Amino acid sequence: MNRKIIIFTIIVMTIALIGLMGIQIYWIKNASAVKEASFQRTVTEVLAKVVNKIEKLEKRKASETNPYEGMLNFNRHLLYERFITEPLLDSLILLELNIRGIDTRFEFGIYNPERDLFLLEKDPGLRKSLIEKGSAARLFVSDIYTSPEYLLLYFPHEKQFLLTELWGMLLISIILIIVIVYSFTYTITTIFHQKKLSEMKNDFINNMTHEFKTPISTISLACEALSDRDIVRSPEFTENYINIILEENKRLATMAEKILQTAVIEKGQLKMKRERIDLHEVITDVIKNIRIQVEIKDGVIRKQCKAANPVLIGDKVHLTNLVYNLLDNANKYSPRKPVITVRTENISNGILLTIEDHGIGISKEEQKKIFDKLYRVPTGNIQDVRGFGLGLSYVKAIVEEHYGRISLESEINKGTTFKVFLPFTE
Repeated sequence: MNRKIIIFTIIVMTIALIGLMGIQIYWIKNASAVKEASFQRTVTEVLAKVVNKIEKLEKRKASETNPYEGMLNFNRHLLYERFITEPLLDSLILLELNIRGIDTRFEFGIYNPERDLFLLEKDPGLRKSLIEKGSAARLFVSDIYTSPEYLLLYFPHEKQFLLTELWGMLLISIILIIVIVYSFTYTITTIFHQKKLSEMKNDFINNMTHEFKTPISTISLACEALSDRDIVRSPEFTENYINIILEENKRLATMAEKILQTAVIEKGQLKMKRERIDLHEVITDVIKNIRIQVEIKDGVIRKQCKAANPVLIGDKVHLTNLVYNLLDNANKYSPRKPVITVRTENISNGILLTIEDHGIGISKEEQKKIFDKLYRVPTGNIQDVRGFGLGLSYVKAIVEEHYGRISLESEINKGTTFKVFLPFTE
């Protein structure tokens, strides 16, 4: 996928995500404002009902005390303590709140602003909150002889109550936002992962084509030479070209086997033929086969096999491939005169195999990807390093099949050290 298209897609998706989150937050705030307004309307209704009941109580009590005073509608005749108490007022408010489904702590008081005096109150410690934050309704509006008095009602936990009322919407909104963010992140990660796989696949196909093309061309040329009637042939000539064909054919078979092994590992169908193996013998055989490639570059392989017990249970073919891959990499990624050291030692009921080189090294960033399938470390100025990017992923798979572990230490331009621990038993 084109890089510009990916960047454009990410920008569009980011804008869409921000827009969706903005709309979600807007609706939550809007719903909260509506809920708060509805709550205030309900509180106003409660106050009106309670004020009405207080006035009726006063009139009834006044008529019981003096029938003629109870007939007058424009004056209040009794003091509060004579017809209403703090517990009675509390129960009146509580009843009206319960009818309307409001179940939260409340405070109240009857306040005269001209005298700055509370005539009745529930909690003296909340006077300031009642005056500044409470809802108010005037008592005895028809009383023209006394200064106005107000019933104040205050809810200390109003915000928490409203949030509780909105918890369903909030929970759904939070879940939706999390799902959107996760989906966005997953999509972007998948896009980059697919792009990376696509690039690695293309590199793999290019490398594979190049690797297969060389021996095929060599075989083709050898066959042409053998079939050309104009060339004077001798037994030595014929044998030489036949050997070339055999070697190149073996090379093709080896490359094909590598690819097939990777496919088998990918499907989880790798089978181990477990037997007792002397790891030192395996190392010696591999060094014998690869030494000529190292010596062509004026290099040297140092063998320091110090493990007192080199015998373990494993698959000889795969362990041979493991050692060969690591030594081959050490040689390929050493620009000139490779110096490769192979060490063994016994630790923790197993064998630690260490392969060290003084090549180009691997950066910290590249080390995280080094065991990924098809991944190849950039080689800088070294242009002749070939391969499919399958070697180290195969090595890791073989180590894990033997219940071991592999790690590396590396520094740019100073070299790389691979450490493979293989236990004696499963």
